[in-house]
Amino acid sequence: METVSINKITKKNFQVEESYKALRSNIIFSGTDIKVIGITSCQPDEGKSSISLNLAVSMAELGKRVIFLDGDLRKSVLLGRYRINKPIKGLTHYLSGLNSIEDIIYSANVDNLHLIFSGQIPPNPSELLDSKGFSVLISYLRENYDYIFIDTPPLGVVIDAAIIAKNCDGMALVIEANAINYKFAQKVQAQLEKTGTKILGVILNKVDMSEKGYYGEYYGKYYGDNRSSR
Repeated sequence: METVSINKITKKNFQVEESYKALRSNIIFSGTDIKVIGITSCQPDEGKSSISLNLAVSMAELGKRVIFLDGDLRKSVLLGRYRINKPIKGLTHYLSGLNSIEDIIYSANVDNLHLIFSGQIPPNPSELLDSKGFSVLISYLRENYDYIFIDTPPLGVVIDAAIIAKNCDGMALVIEANAINYKFAQKVQAQLEKTGTKILGVILNKVDMSEKGYYGEYYGKYYGDNRSSR
């Protein structure tokens, strides 16, 4: 199995690190039947991809066998963001019948963490995700990993996340603070509910931790900068 180096995982300050630990604990205490977790958002640029990968890293650091699956076949940003400068076979290569499951799984430079990238942008992403091949892949991953984290496209823009949700044990919704209309968030929640998949909760992102009442106000004086992008 090839190893890829994830060179740009954001260095997390105390507040952010504690937030990921809390998310990790919430997932663990959701039950042993919650293994495949999809993460979506209402619209692009709310931070779901960073949260998905960092959450997978956090779970792997706990000693769990984890795989991160990039399910955003339309506009993945991970290869460029994390500076992976090598040819990658990804999810679309497998779903198109060009490669086997084993061909598309990479080991990360983080203990216990494996990765599946999205691959080349296909002309029919929804059809590929709704195929038997995708279900077979998820079944295989269930047998070989403790947790599977899937980064999905924003559900408020395209339907792909709802298709992926059918193969998940639970979905989490990332919402950027002070950026998403309440009714829009409700509409996306309703779309998730129609899939019949358990909604694990909402992750409020890009919170100004200096505002009154937030966790960071108390800890800021002890740990320096009291602002967090997560």
